[in-house]
Amino acid sequence: MGRRLRATLTPYALILPGGLWIAIFFVVPIVAMLSISTMSGNLISGFSQTFDVGNYADMLSAYHSQFFRSVVYGVITTVATIIISYPMAYWISFHGGNRKAVYLFLLLLPFFVTFVLRTLAWKFLLSDDGLLLGPLRDLGLLPGDFHVLATSFAVIASLTYYSVPFMVLPIYVGLERINREVLEASSDLFASKTQTFLRVVLPLSIPGVFAGVLLTFVPVTSDYISASILGGTGQVMIGNIIQTLYISNSQYPQAAALSFVLMAALLIGIFAYAKALGTEDVMEVSAG
Repeated sequence: MGRRLRATLTPYALILPGGLWIAIFFVVPIVAMLSISTMSGNLISGFSQTFDVGNYADMLSAYHSQFFRSVVYGVITTVATIIISYPMAYWISFHGGNRKAVYLFLLLLPFFVTFVLRTLAWKFLLSDDGLLLGPLRDLGLLPGDFHVLATSFAVIASLTYYSVPFMVLPIYVGLERINREVLEASSDLFASKTQTFLRVVLPLSIPGVFAGVLLTFVPVTSDYISASILGGTGQVMIGNIIQTLYISNSQYPQAAALSFVLMAALLIGIFAYAKALGTEDVMEVSAG
């Protein structure tokens, strides 16, 4: 009886640490923020729970343009990251040989430096008199009023640079899981390299692309560092608004409400993306 009880309880005991971690550092903060998002008041007189759901509508109405900009930046960055990352992952997987680990390490090496410092380095490179644009302007190759900072391009370029490893690694794992005998069979059936890639490699690597999109789109859409350092007033993202409301203005209910609106939009977008891609097909390909 005691042995059967231990066998029954052992799986639950194994997941208990992870469950407690999720409960303490995810569920509890989410519930607390949900409660704060429906409060009223200010920092001086204090905040009280009034279940004011109007905070959500007010925030979405006031900052819909920044919200839309964040989603657009997220989509553009994700697509650009796929275009850059897929060939890199493909080359490492199929042509990296015994040096695959070295190439992956070199890819991740810049990320041993904090994202803020790397973004500041981008600001130094892209400044009007920086290492990149300064010499070109001195040579007369660029007009005097040409600038990159405080533009959408600078923000999206920084976000894309930041996101590349988060896209390369899942795609690489997906490509590595492809049975090479399947590719040989495709060749034996007189398929060209292009046909093999489009009909075999690409479909089988979809789970990696799916994971890479999730790891890229969510943090990029809610980012505020790149827009703060490299952008201007016309590139403010929703993350910048939330930071300002919470840290600078101490408008905690409004910041919490806007955070939940962003989270809901991201979840809806992710589920729609999974549905369009076909979650069942993705899982079948992963299992295969």
